[in-house]
Amino acid sequence: MLERKEAENNIYEISKTFAIRIVNLYKYLKEEKSEIIMSKQLFRSGTSIGANVFEGKNAQSRADFTNKMNVALKEATESAY
Repeated sequence: MLERKEAENNIYEISKTFAIRIVNLYKYLKEEKSEIIMSKQLFRSGTSIGANVFEGKNAQSRADFTNKMNVALKEATESAY
């Protein structure tokens, strides 16, 4: 089992938790606020972070890993916007 500090810094768990929160926010915006366009974009960029992080976990090279992490960073920046 990971120690608390290691678990807090585990990018795989953090990105998964974030994606789950984004999905819940998307559902709320769509159902309660009838917001479609922005919620879809937030859904795509927010869930893409975790997808790229997990792809990076199985990267074929260090350059491939770096590329996946950079894409995840760009998606995180877009989600924050």
